[in-house]
Amino acid sequence: MPTGTQTRTAGTTRGAAHPSFLEVLREDLQAAVDHDPAARNHLEVALGYAGVHAVWGYRAAHALWRRQLKLPARLLSQLVRAGTGVEIHPGARLGRRFFIDHGSGVVIGETAEVGDDCVIFHGSTLGGTSMRKGKRHPTLGNRVVIGAGAKVLGPLRIGDDARIGANAVVLHDVPPGAAAVGVPAKIRVKHRPFGTMDDPALYI
Repeated sequence: MPTGTQTRTAGTTRGAAHPSFLEVLREDLQAAVDHDPAARNHLEVALGYAGVHAVWGYRAAHALWRRQLKLPARLLSQLVRAGTGVEIHPGARLGRRFFIDHGSGVVIGETAEVGDDCVIFHGSTLGGTSMRKGKRHPTLGNRVVIGAGAKVLGPLRIGDDARIGANAVVLHDVPPGAAAVGVPAKIRVKHRPFGTMDDPALYI
Protein backbone atom coordinates (compact mmCIF):
# COMPACT_ATOMS: atom_id res chain seq x y z
CA MET A 1 0.00 0.00 0.00
CA PRO A 2 1.41 3.39 -0.94
CA THR A 3 1.87 4.95 2.48
CA GLY A 4 4.70 7.19 3.51
CA THR A 5 5.15 8.48 -0.04
CA GLN A 6 4.44 11.82 -1.62
CA THR A 7 1.12 12.06 -3.41
CA ARG A 8 -0.30 14.87 -5.49
CA THR A 9 -3.73 16.15 -4.54
CA ALA A 10 -5.46 19.33 -5.72
CA GLY A 11 -2.24 20.51 -7.34
CA THR A 12 -0.04 20.28 -4.24
CA THR A 13 2.51 17.75 -3.09
CA ARG A 14 1.65 16.30 0.30
CA GLY A 15 3.18 13.71 2.56
CA ALA A 16 6.13 13.12 4.81
CA ALA A 17 8.29 10.09 5.33
CA HIS A 18 7.22 9.43 8.91
CA PRO A 19 4.40 11.71 10.08
CA SER A 20 3.50 11.75 13.74
CA PHE A 21 0.23 10.23 14.91
CA LEU A 22 -1.15 13.72 15.57
CA GLU A 23 -0.15 14.89 12.09
CA VAL A 24 -2.03 11.95 10.55
CA LEU A 25 -5.15 12.85 12.56
CA ARG A 26 -4.88 16.46 11.41
CA GLU A 27 -4.63 15.30 7.81
CA ASP A 28 -7.81 13.25 8.23
CA LEU A 29 -9.58 16.34 9.55
CA GLN A 30 -8.36 18.47 6.66
CA ALA A 31 -9.40 15.78 4.17
CA ALA A 32 -12.98 15.99 5.44
CA VAL A 33 -12.95 19.78 5.08
CA ASP A 34 -11.47 19.51 1.58
CA HIS A 35 -13.90 16.86 0.30
CA ASP A 36 -17.21 17.91 1.87
CA PRO A 37 -18.67 21.19 0.56
CA ALA A 38 -21.05 21.19 3.55
CA ALA A 39 -18.15 21.42 6.01
CA ARG A 40 -18.08 24.96 7.42
CA ASN A 41 -15.01 24.82 9.63
CA HIS A 42 -12.57 22.46 11.30
CA LEU A 43 -14.21 22.61 14.71
CA GLU A 44 -17.59 21.55 13.37
CA VAL A 45 -16.02 18.63 11.51
CA ALA A 46 -13.92 17.55 14.50
CA LEU A 47 -16.93 17.53 16.83
CA GLY A 48 -19.75 16.46 14.55
CA TYR A 49 -18.55 14.14 11.78
CA ALA A 50 -19.01 10.45 12.56
CA GLY A 51 -16.87 9.43 9.60
CA VAL A 52 -13.92 11.39 10.96
CA HIS A 53 -14.45 9.95 14.43
CA ALA A 54 -14.51 6.44 12.93
CA VAL A 55 -11.19 6.96 11.14
CA TRP A 56 -9.57 8.42 14.25
CA GLY A 57 -10.85 5.51 16.31
CA TYR A 58 -9.51 3.07 13.73
CA ARG A 59 -6.07 4.68 13.85
CA ALA A 60 -5.91 4.23 17.61
CA ALA A 61 -7.14 0.62 17.37
CA HIS A 62 -4.70 -0.14 14.56
CA ALA A 63 -1.82 1.15 16.68
CA LEU A 64 -2.83 -1.32 19.39
CA TRP A 65 -3.20 -4.11 16.82
CA ARG A 66 0.34 -3.54 15.52
CA ARG A 67 1.63 -3.82 19.07
CA GLN A 68 -0.04 -7.24 19.37
CA LEU A 69 -2.66 -5.84 21.77
CA LYS A 70 -5.34 -7.44 19.67
CA LEU A 71 -8.11 -7.85 22.22
CA PRO A 72 -7.99 -4.18 23.30
CA ALA A 73 -7.86 -3.22 19.62
CA ARG A 74 -10.99 -5.23 18.83
CA LEU A 75 -12.83 -3.89 21.85
CA LEU A 76 -11.96 -0.32 20.88
CA SER A 77 -13.10 -0.92 17.31
CA GLN A 78 -16.45 -2.19 18.58
CA LEU A 79 -16.86 0.89 20.77
CA VAL A 80 -16.19 3.03 17.72
CA ARG A 81 -18.71 1.00 15.73
CA ALA A 82 -21.37 1.53 18.43
CA GLY A 83 -20.73 5.27 18.43
CA THR A 84 -20.40 5.93 14.71
CA GLY A 85 -22.14 3.12 12.80
CA VAL A 86 -18.85 2.42 11.01
CA GLU A 87 -17.00 -0.89 11.44
CA ILE A 88 -13.33 -0.91 10.51
CA HIS A 89 -11.33 -3.94 11.50
CA PRO A 90 -8.17 -2.80 13.33
CA GLY A 91 -6.09 -5.09 11.14
CA ALA A 92 -7.05 -3.21 7.97
CA ARG A 93 -4.45 -0.88 6.47
CA LEU A 94 -5.75 2.59 5.65
CA GLY A 95 -3.69 5.29 4.00
CA ARG A 96 -3.45 8.96 4.85
CA ARG A 97 -6.13 11.64 4.39
CA PHE A 98 -8.91 9.05 4.38
CA PHE A 99 -12.47 10.41 4.50
CA ILE A 100 -15.72 8.55 5.16
CA ASP A 101 -18.62 10.79 4.13
CA HIS A 102 -21.78 10.48 6.27
CA GLY A 103 -20.32 7.34 7.83
CA SER A 104 -23.27 5.15 8.65
CA GLY A 105 -23.13 1.54 7.49
CA VAL A 106 -19.54 1.44 6.21
CA VAL A 107 -17.74 -1.90 6.77
CA ILE A 108 -14.03 -2.45 6.07
CA GLY A 109 -12.63 -5.95 6.54
CA GLU A 110 -9.45 -7.16 8.19
CA THR A 111 -7.24 -7.59 5.12
CA ALA A 112 -8.48 -4.52 3.24
CA GLU A 113 -5.81 -2.06 2.12
CA VAL A 114 -6.63 1.52 1.19
CA GLY A 115 -4.24 4.01 -0.40
CA ASP A 116 -3.90 7.73 0.26
CA ASP A 117 -6.56 10.41 -0.36
CA CYS A 118 -9.47 7.97 -0.73
CA VAL A 119 -13.13 8.78 -0.09
CA ILE A 120 -15.82 6.26 0.88
CA PHE A 121 -19.51 7.13 1.11
CA HIS A 122 -22.08 5.71 3.51
CA GLY A 123 -23.38 2.16 3.28
CA SER A 124 -20.39 0.83 1.35
CA THR A 125 -18.43 -2.34 2.08
CA LEU A 126 -14.89 -3.51 1.48
CA GLY A 127 -15.69 -7.15 2.09
CA GLY A 128 -14.62 -10.69 1.40
CA THR A 129 -15.96 -13.63 -0.60
CA SER A 130 -14.16 -16.38 1.29
CA MET A 131 -14.20 -17.72 4.85
CA ARG A 132 -10.58 -18.87 4.58
CA LYS A 133 -7.76 -17.03 6.32
CA GLY A 134 -5.38 -14.92 4.27
CA LYS A 135 -5.90 -12.01 1.91
CA ARG A 136 -9.65 -11.87 1.24
CA HIS A 137 -10.53 -8.17 1.06
CA PRO A 138 -9.90 -5.49 -1.59
CA THR A 139 -6.86 -3.32 -2.17
CA LEU A 140 -7.56 0.27 -3.19
CA GLY A 141 -5.01 2.53 -4.84
CA ASN A 142 -4.68 6.26 -4.26
CA ARG A 143 -7.51 8.77 -4.75
CA VAL A 144 -10.20 6.11 -5.15
CA VAL A 145 -13.83 7.09 -4.55
CA ILE A 146 -16.37 4.46 -3.44
CA GLY A 147 -19.98 5.57 -3.96
CA ALA A 148 -22.80 5.17 -1.46
CA GLY A 149 -23.95 1.59 -0.95
CA ALA A 150 -21.24 0.07 -3.15
CA LYS A 151 -19.90 -3.40 -2.34
CA VAL A 152 -16.31 -4.18 -3.31
CA LEU A 153 -15.82 -7.87 -2.61
CA GLY A 154 -12.84 -10.18 -2.61
CA PRO A 155 -9.05 -9.80 -2.89
CA LEU A 156 -9.33 -7.65 -5.98
CA ARG A 157 -7.49 -4.45 -6.84
CA ILE A 158 -8.98 -1.02 -7.53
CA GLY A 159 -6.51 1.16 -9.43
CA ASP A 160 -5.46 4.71 -8.67
CA ASP A 161 -8.10 7.40 -9.40
CA ALA A 162 -10.83 4.82 -10.01
CA ARG A 163 -14.49 5.56 -9.17
CA ILE A 164 -16.99 2.97 -7.97
CA GLY A 165 -20.61 3.93 -8.60
CA ALA A 166 -23.32 4.10 -5.97
CA ASN A 167 -24.77 0.63 -5.17
CA ALA A 168 -22.34 -1.09 -7.54
CA VAL A 169 -21.24 -4.64 -6.75
CA VAL A 170 -17.60 -5.02 -7.77
CA LEU A 171 -16.25 -8.55 -8.15
CA HIS A 172 -13.28 -7.96 -10.47
CA ASP A 173 -10.30 -5.63 -10.68
CA VAL A 174 -10.92 -2.05 -11.80
CA PRO A 175 -8.17 -0.36 -13.87
CA PRO A 176 -6.64 2.96 -12.85
CA GLY A 177 -8.74 5.97 -13.85
CA ALA A 178 -11.83 3.88 -14.62
CA ALA A 179 -15.42 4.08 -13.37
CA ALA A 180 -17.27 0.88 -12.45
CA VAL A 181 -21.07 0.97 -12.19
CA GLY A 182 -23.93 -1.54 -12.00
CA VAL A 183 -24.71 -4.98 -10.59
CA PRO A 184 -22.43 -6.70 -11.28
CA ALA A 185 -20.20 -3.70 -11.95
CA LYS A 186 -18.94 -3.04 -15.45
CA ILE A 187 -16.28 -0.60 -16.59
CA ARG A 188 -17.98 2.45 -18.06
CA VAL A 189 -15.24 5.00 -18.46
CA LYS A 190 -11.48 4.69 -18.75
CA HIS A 191 -8.74 7.26 -18.27
CA ARG A 192 -10.96 10.31 -17.88
CA PRO A 193 -9.53 13.32 -15.99
CA PHE A 194 -10.72 13.71 -12.40
CA GLY A 195 -12.68 16.89 -13.13
CA THR A 196 -14.82 15.16 -15.76
CA MET A 197 -15.89 12.33 -13.45
CA ASP A 198 -18.54 14.31 -11.53
CA ASP A 199 -21.55 12.13 -12.32
CA PRO A 200 -24.40 11.68 -9.82
CA ALA A 201 -24.52 7.96 -10.64
CA LEU A 202 -21.06 7.59 -9.13
CA TYR A 203 -21.54 9.03 -5.70
CA ILE A 204 -24.86 9.59 -3.93
